[in-house]
Amino acid sequence: MSHPDDQGPTLITSDAALAGVVDTLAGESEFAIDTEFHRERTYFPQLALVQLAWPGGLVLVDPLAVDIAGLSPLFDSASTAVFHAADQDLEVLDYAVGAVPAVMYDTQVAAGFLGLSTPSLATLCERVVGVKLAKAERLTDWMARPLGAKQLAYAASDVAHLLEVRSVQTTELTDLGRLQWAIDEIELRRQRGRSVRDPDDAWLRIKEARSLRGRDRSVVREVAAWRERRAAEVNQPVRFVLPDMAVVTIAQRVPATRDELASIRGVDGRHTGGGAAEGILGAVRRGLDAPAPPSGQAPPELDRALRPAVALVTAWISQLGRDLSIDPSLLATRSDIESLLRADEDARLREGWRAELMGERIQDLVAGRAALAFEGDGQLVLEDRRKD
Repeated sequence: MSHPDDQGPTLITSDAALAGVVDTLAGESEFAIDTEFHRERTYFPQLALVQLAWPGGLVLVDPLAVDIAGLSPLFDSASTAVFHAADQDLEVLDYAVGAVPAVMYDTQVAAGFLGLSTPSLATLCERVVGVKLAKAERLTDWMARPLGAKQLAYAASDVAHLLEVRSVQTTELTDLGRLQWAIDEIELRRQRGRSVRDPDDAWLRIKEARSLRGRDRSVVREVAAWRERRAAEVNQPVRFVLPDMAVVTIAQRVPATRDELASIRGVDGRHTGGGAAEGILGAVRRGLDAPAPPSGQAPPELDRALRPAVALVTAWISQLGRDLSIDPSLLATRSDIESLLRADEDARLREGWRAELMGERIQDLVAGRAALAFEGDGQLVLEDRRKD
């Protein structure tokens, strides 16, 4: 371990020191964790720092100096990893460490069940524990070495108060009977954080591609899949390999030659060198020979007669969120509503606390057994229309 001269946070720069920290934390009931990383110019995230805190201790782990896979025994332990806004951290850690914590808590998700909509860590710390966090180093170069005292202090502040925030939140959620709701939602996100991108599904992340049909759809799937694999191979963001607009236009124009490919808007020499042109044209040919992806790969269209119900249900859920002081996006997204109305077996609104709180009432609203009306104060109220 090394210590900055200003008595700042401990910096872990050896595998032996990291192993010692892991042994300590594996025996704790909880620890706070955060990461600093870059991925602006790479496909895979570049982990630059891992911050860890526990009662009585705080360290910063330098993944450029140690084998960061040494964190895996900690992640396999029963100790709860406390994050704020964990989604990106989970992806970064899964790639760098090869594992994510088996048990976790997310203060941002939990805050949504207490009436705050995706608050920043600074907002949460100031509101919950009365601490104002500095923001000066937020956009610093975390891959530069050595890290300065201000960088280290900023990084340390990201985990210094997380356990206290969790403690306050847990008490409030327990009092409201919502702790298990938050735990269930956080676990869903933990599992999602370990999902692996399937190149064959890459086209679904391009909004304009999802509306294509027939031949165009099969071609766009192949071109998007090629782009995803190429991006991973050269470790560049997919937009550097080929812009979304170009992927969609290629699917519609189906170029057969390099000249035809080069004439497409959004395609230039940066995107066709190093064998890329041949790769794109090969993907086009595969798409022409392949059947269109079945509609089941993307959510099926909602019955036209039910589409007005989505807006109605959304309005009621927004009101319910205000009534309960819960972020409405945690109650149900538009996708959740459509899934329930399609009668999908895995619809989130058909299971657990969401079903108990909203599922039956939504079904009543859509079936006409209930109605949504304005009250005198501008609030929306769900009224029972069933006859006795």
